[in-house]
Amino acid sequence: MPHFTVVPVEDSATSNYDSLEGINWVDYRDTGQGGHPGHLDTEDSPFLSSADTDRKTDFYDRNLALFEEELDIRPKVSSLLSRLVNYTNITQGAREHEEAENTETSRRKAPKSPNMGTLMGVYLPCLQNIFGVILFLRLTWIVGTAGIVQSFLIVLMCCSCTMLTAISMSAIATNGVVPAGGAYFMISRSLGAEFGGAVGICFYLGTTFAAAMYILGAIEIFLKYLVPQAAIFHASDHHGGDSAILNNMRVYGTICLSLMAVVVFVGVKYVNKLASLFLACVIISIVSIYAGAIKSVFQPPNFSICMLGNRTLVRDQFDVCSKTVLEGNVTVPSQLWRNFCSSGNMSSPQCDDYFNQNNVTEIQGIPGLASGIIRDNMWGDYLEKGQILEKAGLPSVDVHRAVESVGLYVSADITTSFTLLVGIFFPSATGIMAGSNRSGDLKDAQKSIPIGTILAITTTTLVYFSSVVLFGACIEGAVLRDKFGDAVSKNLVVGTLSWPSPWVIVIGSFFSTVGAGLQSLTGAPRLLQAIAKDNIIPFLRVFGHGKANGEPTWALLLTGLIAELGILIASLDMVAPILSMFFLMCYLFVNLACAVQTLLRTPNWRPRFKYYHWALSFLGMSMCLALMFISSWYYAIVAMCIAGMIYKYIEYQGAEKEWGDGIRGLSLSAARYSLLRLEHGPPHTKNWRPQVLVLLKLDEDLHVKYPRLLTFVSQLKAGKGLTIVGSVIQGQFLDSYGETQASEQAVKNMMEIERVKGFCQVVVASKVREGIAHLIQSCGLGGMKHNTVVMGWPYGWRQSEDPRAWKTFIHTVRCTTAAHLALMVPKNVSFYPSNHERFTEGTIDVWWIVHDGGMLMLLPFLLKQHKVWRKCKMRIFTVAQMDDNSIQMKKDLATFLYQLRIEAEVEVVEMHDSDISAYTYERTLMMEQRSQMLRQMRLSSAERERESNVRRMHTAVKLNEVIVNKSHDARLVLLNMPGPPRNTDGDENYMEFLEVLTEGLERVLLVRGGGREVITIYS
Repeated sequence: MPHFTVVPVEDSATSNYDSLEGINWVDYRDTGQGGHPGHLDTEDSPFLSSADTDRKTDFYDRNLALFEEELDIRPKVSSLLSRLVNYTNITQGAREHEEAENTETSRRKAPKSPNMGTLMGVYLPCLQNIFGVILFLRLTWIVGTAGIVQSFLIVLMCCSCTMLTAISMSAIATNGVVPAGGAYFMISRSLGAEFGGAVGICFYLGTTFAAAMYILGAIEIFLKYLVPQAAIFHASDHHGGDSAILNNMRVYGTICLSLMAVVVFVGVKYVNKLASLFLACVIISIVSIYAGAIKSVFQPPNFSICMLGNRTLVRDQFDVCSKTVLEGNVTVPSQLWRNFCSSGNMSSPQCDDYFNQNNVTEIQGIPGLASGIIRDNMWGDYLEKGQILEKAGLPSVDVHRAVESVGLYVSADITTSFTLLVGIFFPSATGIMAGSNRSGDLKDAQKSIPIGTILAITTTTLVYFSSVVLFGACIEGAVLRDKFGDAVSKNLVVGTLSWPSPWVIVIGSFFSTVGAGLQSLTGAPRLLQAIAKDNIIPFLRVFGHGKANGEPTWALLLTGLIAELGILIASLDMVAPILSMFFLMCYLFVNLACAVQTLLRTPNWRPRFKYYHWALSFLGMSMCLALMFISSWYYAIVAMCIAGMIYKYIEYQGAEKEWGDGIRGLSLSAARYSLLRLEHGPPHTKNWRPQVLVLLKLDEDLHVKYPRLLTFVSQLKAGKGLTIVGSVIQGQFLDSYGETQASEQAVKNMMEIERVKGFCQVVVASKVREGIAHLIQSCGLGGMKHNTVVMGWPYGWRQSEDPRAWKTFIHTVRCTTAAHLALMVPKNVSFYPSNHERFTEGTIDVWWIVHDGGMLMLLPFLLKQHKVWRKCKMRIFTVAQMDDNSIQMKKDLATFLYQLRIEAEVEVVEMHDSDISAYTYERTLMMEQRSQMLRQMRLSSAERERESNVRRMHTAVKLNEVIVNKSHDARLVLLNMPGPPRNTDGDENYMEFLEVLTEGLERVLLVRGGGREVITIYS
């Protein structure tokens, strides 16, 4: 713990300022420094809160005069530390410190300072949540069915999983101040809103189904052991017994759930006050088990079971374990005889064959710790549904007929397996989040949560291990496998071992399960309310509201309805694996969160708990995944699908949240790694895709002047490349920062409207052309740089007296040429289709005059991937001189397109040599050379002398006439864009030349290649 010493600062001259705060000493009494009037209170800052009080005379503090300007927008250290000390996060589901800037929560009463220690705040709540219904109702049955060895393995697997999760959770919980809310807050702030929402819902569903499981456990105790006479439905025969039991569970479970929901609605404070009583019931019940086991060494309890051959009989069906009884001096049939025999006459009985051929024996149900029964219970005995419980070693004569009088024997109610038992037991290892859920109430959460949680898991694990051994060493195997205690006169099996009376366990377990159910019904709605208040899942927003005091009324209603689904299942053994799935999913992501944060080594990852490692987190994550599929693979798939659907929903529909989560850090690391990989060299032709820099123009109101440029770029999305939208503001950066921010936001809004996924960059320059040159040079990063520039046509350049617009245009063309970038200029862009239009017919015409690396071939293919252009056909026109072989050219071009896997119609247009040579004054190939190129031969173009402006204009007119004649009804015309003249004196003539070339065409895309091949015939 660092120590601070406050030293007075002596001032040589005494002044009238001595009464002001902070002149001669550092004063820690200031508790609410805030933003200075005129400055934003919601600035992004690393501070936990920002009050609204005036700074008074702090700015005249002579000791800090050097920092007067900083104090306008930043607090003093004393103010910051004061707010840090006074910060609290006491309410679960409350708006945490990241949302503190919302003005609606500006003033609140200061809550009581947290004062709970490790024992009361973490250890005992964890014990209460971990110990539950499974320990009392199912652990004996698990030991009898799986045997001591496999039961040990089940406990070891489940408790190891929770211990590893607790280690990961401790690391996350001690990495700064964790707002109350448990796993949801930890995961959402570590892995992001998508993972946090998905796992938060899973945790909520797990807690809700846990409430249903506890209620079903309480009703089972109530109907089986406390008041069996309260059953409403009764079985008409043996086969109807199961349905009658389930219907009773549904009716009483619904009543109990309704009563509990009312209690929670009326007053949560009563639930919290009764928590200590419920915990005392659990501890007393466990102590009574140990006391009974110790007592059984000297005086085993008298619970005898009746065996017919090696089969276990239901004890409450008869009084004496004998076929006959002596009344006076006369031997008469016993009640057991009458149950198996249709005639009471012993001389001519009509009895069950197995009853006739086997003897009735009575054995001790609880032989005791010193009996050596542990040897018989070491290994498992898995049963099919309806199979009669048998004791190995007792003499028995088998009868090869259908079993009669099935209702008189103790039989298995479900088919058992190792995986089923894992799913049923795992809920008894959950509850480890109780400490982190109460982090707002803890005096020192970063110390208490790890110690209390790990000690609680260690304690419960030792109790489970010792219970497995004690049950196997004290209780007869046939009794252990008897789930409902039918062989011991309908007594709770674990109660038969307890001391001083079985009623201690029965009553204690009943109250503990009721208490656990109340706790779950209290916690689940608050968790849902916390998720709803975060506003990451829009349709859950209504559940963020509640009563005036903040109690989550609507969330409680939904929780009750979901818990009712679990009640209607009515079987504890079927509900337990469901909540196991949801808890395992939650624990899996806690481990993942810790592993991701550890491996990323983000600067903010500084947990006070040091005993963690990414390998342990990955091991815990693997165990969670394995346990999910071991216990129930189909439930596991359903749980993962639910989490996946919620994840995708939040990704597409949820609110944007920036919580500094690990997934963002992972993305940054992955991006850095990928960018470094891309630096190794230019991409291969097969990997070339248009990485577009879109140059947008903004009007005086900072609105995008030609939004259809973005529409066109979004329709090129089949390229899946990088998109950077750039714009230039004329001025000085120091004076235009606010305007830059507003411009960026305007561009981003338009990108969102046009569904352009990419980046925005606005630069400030003294001249627009300089700004464009800066964008062309500096946009992108590493290998992710643009290779194509898209810019608009300078409309109205002829009428404008200011030549800067078209001069900037030509300057940009020259810059792209110098940078070896491709260029696309959509002319008449306002006539381009929106994303909502559909062309049901029409053509995209490509006029291939100069080989440009294949850009003209690739762009129509990419456009046709979009729904707007999908039904358009592609036509390719090329121009032949009179001395070219037009027929051979057409064949060669068709073959070339076939090898490129591009479907298009081919047409060769013949023009006189004089008509084409002027147009191709730069980079023109002779038609014979182009024909050879079509046969995949590399040829270099010869440089030609420039013709006169008149000659060039004449060519443009003739070429335009041919293009308009062939493509006047085309949906889009793609055309080679010639380069500007080397001499800037001819720039205006160049603009006229382009205007004449494209005259009469509705939509034209001028394309200029970047000097490299972008399409290939090879695979």
